[in-house]
Amino acid sequence: MTKAIFLKAGGGYDNVFLGNQEISDPKNDEVQVRLHASSLNYHDYVVVSGVWGPPEQRIPMADGAGEVIKVGGAVKELKVGDRVCTTFFPGWLDGEPNIQGFETVPGDGIDGYAREIVNLPTSSH
Repeated sequence: MTKAIFLKAGGGYDNVFLGNQEISDPKNDEVQVRLHASSLNYHDYVVVSGVWGPPEQRIPMADGAGEVIKVGGAVKELKVGDRVCTTFFPGWLDGEPNIQGFETVPGDGIDGYAREIVNLPTSSH
């Protein structure tokens, strides 16, 4: 189990609560990261406040940084102890962005980084 901050569907400050989340070992192409920091930016504010509240319960915070604590079997580019930070659009690594909306943005379309530990594909750093 790991601690996480959750935001109920629709957002709003009264709908933020602390809870626990199951954490499994990382998949073959993932790393497990103990998060040490998260930045609060305008996008996080509008999601949590309810201006752009999520349609379902979500873990907020779009940005995170921490230390790799486990690696999946196929991961070659990272090792335990490496320090990593996430990207706002996890699937966009280079070139022109092919992004439509916020479906892939952590803390909005997918769960974000207001938690202690997260499993991430290696393309998310």
